[in-house]
Amino acid sequence: MIFFSNKSRLYHLGPYPLERLARDPDILGQEIDLPKSIRPTVDTKQVDGFSESIAKYHQIFHSLRDDDPVAARAPVPDDLHRRMIDIKGSAYFLNASQVAICSLADSCWLDDATPQDHGLAVVVLVEHSRVPENGSLAQSWVADSVAEAAEFRAYEIAISIANHIQLMGYSAVAHDGQHGDVDLERLTVMAGLGVRSGDRILNPYLDDRYSICAVTTDYELATDKPLDPHAASKAKGIAYWFGVGGSTSGLERWRQSSRPTHLSKFAMETVDRVDKPTTLIIDDEVPRVPKRASFFDRAIHGDLGEKTQRERSRFAFKHPFATAMLKQIGAMVPQQDGPVAEQVAASCSDAEENTRALKSLSYFLGAELTGICEIPNYAWYSHGDGGVPIECHHKYAVVMLIDQEYDTMEGASGDDYISGAQSMRAYMRGAVVAGVMADHLRSLGFSARAQTNADSEVLHIPLILLAGLGELSRIGELVLNPFVGPRFKSVVMTTDMPLVADKPIDFGLQYFCSNCRKCARECPVDAITWGDKVMFNGYEMWKLDAERCARYRLTNQRGLACGRCMKACPLNKVVTWDGPIATQVASWLGINARWLKPLLVPIATRLDDLLGHGIRNPAKKWWLDLEIVDGVCVLPPHGVNKRDLNLTRYVDPEKQKIAYYNADLMPPPNSHGIPYIPNRKEAIAAAKLLETPAEALARVKSGGPTPKHYVPTPLIPESELRQADNTLFDPYKKTGSR
Repeated sequence: MIFFSNKSRLYHLGPYPLERLARDPDILGQEIDLPKSIRPTVDTKQVDGFSESIAKYHQIFHSLRDDDPVAARAPVPDDLHRRMIDIKGSAYFLNASQVAICSLADSCWLDDATPQDHGLAVVVLVEHSRVPENGSLAQSWVADSVAEAAEFRAYEIAISIANHIQLMGYSAVAHDGQHGDVDLERLTVMAGLGVRSGDRILNPYLDDRYSICAVTTDYELATDKPLDPHAASKAKGIAYWFGVGGSTSGLERWRQSSRPTHLSKFAMETVDRVDKPTTLIIDDEVPRVPKRASFFDRAIHGDLGEKTQRERSRFAFKHPFATAMLKQIGAMVPQQDGPVAEQVAASCSDAEENTRALKSLSYFLGAELTGICEIPNYAWYSHGDGGVPIECHHKYAVVMLIDQEYDTMEGASGDDYISGAQSMRAYMRGAVVAGVMADHLRSLGFSARAQTNADSEVLHIPLILLAGLGELSRIGELVLNPFVGPRFKSVVMTTDMPLVADKPIDFGLQYFCSNCRKCARECPVDAITWGDKVMFNGYEMWKLDAERCARYRLTNQRGLACGRCMKACPLNKVVTWDGPIATQVASWLGINARWLKPLLVPIATRLDDLLGHGIRNPAKKWWLDLEIVDGVCVLPPHGVNKRDLNLTRYVDPEKQKIAYYNADLMPPPNSHGIPYIPNRKEAIAAAKLLETPAEALARVKSGGPTPKHYVPTPLIPESELRQADNTLFDPYKKTGSR
């Protein structure tokens, strides 16, 4: 926004200014008249190393390709343009570089393929990731797999779009270069994403540095026109470089490509590093807790009642696009761990080079921010599913953040029908990134495991803090990053590969959150404290009422889950050269001139409201509001949340009732399938047991004992166990048709 704002840029136009290019409809007929293409020869050479890891995950997604449409068609608009906005938006939401739609002719099918009764193709283009620097360890890993990695990303997107269309009751099939039945080069030209130049298809902005996949479908959509043959030579003019029309500017792309590949596009190297997190953690007193203690897990086991238990299987997945990513996430779980090569690669003996290589690899695969830390014992869950003890078996955590996508957040209320898909998108992408990395490290002789939302042995929050990716915020059990705020999901890869840990950061967030209560003000169920920090299970934090938050997210009847706190946070911004200049200045001051915070924070929080940050931007709403009920899509029965800002709301901290489920109020680790009903009155009364950070430090200094409420609930004796199978209520494990 140094030059042109993207605030009014319609979401479905995407990051490249394709709408500014000249079109030539006559090209369509020329392409249709060409003879059918012969199926490309698939290279049967033996793949190994990183290529093998990419191929393995590509096959996971391919195994989900063949699915029939659901029984009834969704009440979608008759307006084909509005339908197109939803489909293109879904592709851009999943980070497609470009997407376009064209009609299908018989000649578009390969010569040996049986044409399906599909009239349209959605063409998905993904640009090739940057190759790490010559001579680097990461470059030796990925240099021969750049096109394959981009094709896998495009196929990941195409599979999700096809599943989305199928869930709306229409037929759709994803096609890639290995298994597809359509001429992808011809579709690229017909859809207006490339022009023929000899035997190559050139994209106006990427030349031939891209990969293509497609979705064929009988779902009718508005289509695009082919490009003028001279479009490629005229695309990168001054309008492109300065981002005319709100597209990503060439200057911002140049800035990102100029940074070393082991650094994120965000300038995390400018943030102060400190020896310990800005949140007090009394390491020796933090209890190891079981996975069973999470309120989302507790809902599966019936702790929060039958309605909440039923909703646990669908609360974030009842929109077709969110459900479209659920199978992919579940299918990757069995590959999170695996056998390790017997011999350790000699090239991986240098910890510093390993660290740079893993960070470069994470960005190559699509992570936004990456940090590394040693794993303290308390960051491992004590027990997994069924009360099985978890071993502390890796030394390092590679912690990666996946942006939940600013523009989509701008179009949403935070708790409407796209909220769940924002989470699922990040969980799917994170599972791919960590899964491929872990698989590759195992091939190099190092034990490694992806720790994902679907199946993690570690708690992510302490690792995000220790890896230097953020500070703990007023939102409670959520870390804020100085460049993306709270707008991310995390994924972790644990390993014993020799690495160099990052230090925690300090960008002044503790002062900011002490004086900004916007997230608490905008929380729909008053789950975020208006008061001061307390010590909870060994951590200094603004403690969230986790039960109240979970109950609302699980039973929200006018949307999926909830992200109101992320939507409202003043740090939910875009801090790049294309972001608002005021945001860039404020970010620089917040990071580099923290002594000004007493003056700037009150002004910044007030301005955030006055400028309307946190209200919905209609230009960014691309999705259709639909809900899956009994297996088919309907219009949301209870309507849709349309919240903006509640500027006058205030809660007296002295009167706010927060429930504190200390370790001694958690369910037994092995109470699998046994409802363990939370006693809310007891948890509210537990506030009297909590120390202030100053009191905790004084107690530790004087040699005082660890508080008794830090001791977790013990296991149920085996003789008293009566475990039940609650697979039906676990969305990643339930069996049966969708």
